[in-house]
Amino acid sequence: MTLENFLLILGGITVLSPTFLMACLGLPGLLGLKLSEKRISFLTTLCVLAGVVSATSILVCMLVTGIRLVELNVGNWSVIPEEHFHFTVKFVFDRLSIPFVMLSFVLCGTIGSFARNYMHRDPGFSRFFTFYSFFMLGMVVASTAGTIETLFAGWELVGLSSALLVAFFHERQAPVTNGLVVWSIYRLSDAALLVAAVALHHSSGQGDFSALVGERPWPDGTASLSSIESMWVGLLILLAAAGKSAQIPFSNWLPRAMEGPTPSSAVFYGALSVHLGAFLLLRISPILEQSLLLRVAVGTMGLSTAIYASITDRVQTDVKSALAYASLTQVGIIFFEIACGFYYFALIHIIGHAFLRTLQLVRAPSLLRDYAILENAIGRDLAEVGTAKDAWLPANLKNRMFVFALYRGYLDESINRFFIVPFLSIFRLCDSWERAWTDWLGGVASRESDEVIHHSSSIEELQ
Repeated sequence: MTLENFLLILGGITVLSPTFLMACLGLPGLLGLKLSEKRISFLTTLCVLAGVVSATSILVCMLVTGIRLVELNVGNWSVIPEEHFHFTVKFVFDRLSIPFVMLSFVLCGTIGSFARNYMHRDPGFSRFFTFYSFFMLGMVVASTAGTIETLFAGWELVGLSSALLVAFFHERQAPVTNGLVVWSIYRLSDAALLVAAVALHHSSGQGDFSALVGERPWPDGTASLSSIESMWVGLLILLAAAGKSAQIPFSNWLPRAMEGPTPSSAVFYGALSVHLGAFLLLRISPILEQSLLLRVAVGTMGLSTAIYASITDRVQTDVKSALAYASLTQVGIIFFEIACGFYYFALIHIIGHAFLRTLQLVRAPSLLRDYAILENAIGRDLAEVGTAKDAWLPANLKNRMFVFALYRGYLDESINRFFIVPFLSIFRLCDSWERAWTDWLGGVASRESDEVIHHSSSIEELQ
């Protein structure tokens, strides 16, 4: 067996292991069967170990032999010869995808072991691990995607599993509402990525990253697009990345996502999913280098988000929201590093931040208990420690910053006023016209179910 075939087999195992887990956990539910917690945990551990061992083996072989790129071409979904269009399923293993895949497997394995005890005897144990398998497969596919169509498939799996886990405790209204908010923002992000894919096919007839960012391994490729094409395609991809990574103006879905179980909050919104937008920008880094305006847009968005999240983080009253904004601060800095061209530094920052935030979110419930024990032991609340800024900031400015942070930068109010309310008003008007027209044609009034009383979706009212 040649080294090339051996690497291709390892690559296939890397992608197939989460696929096998998803099939093993998902199909019994469709057939009305129920797996025991012990069997679910065994299958999860087996597939995670198979994935991380195969990915690590690829990395070792690449370091020993000097190979920097391994391509696993599965085949074409469709080919249109007259239009020179083809949709290819291809996976690539290089200096960007291998670290991210290993990170995904290690953290998913860690959270899987934690969730086995955390979710023990929970009625939704099997449902949680099914969504978990969707997420792991989506991360692996998105990380190793060699074409934008393959990446879009993984991107969708990550978004679907994330929204379902935010709404995991569906017996309460707030998680379901927050899940819909997350899903709505992801829809905008997905639409931007889909339009970018169409634009890339229109310009080159294909969505292969090797054809778009050069045949040389990452990050040494050179984009084949012109500066104008790079700017417009890059702006669409930046919009997709901003939605997935909760950059301004989409930042407020991240604390809402903390409604899900703590294991999903740790691995999704603190470690992996929130970094997927930054990973996408790293993947198309040669396109960023073609347009100065695009790099300025990425840097401005990242720096603005970091400043906003750093201010807002200081007034959060629950630990998960505080950690969500702390994560957002670091992701904003990572965006700024990518804009400055520090690609390897940004990749190392992603890996280090993912491990740190996973540890903090997993530790959060027991940390609160430790604080309560400490306060009970000393008989009083722990003293608050002031910061250096308190000594020189004017009182009026501190009050304004406090109100700004307390209302989370007024992002929810701004989006509701300028986007959601006009959007809903237009469609409610169209709905009233449609019902009036159908009432006249049918000669009867609309069904009672059509006369829905709209209610506020304010989180404060739902708690």
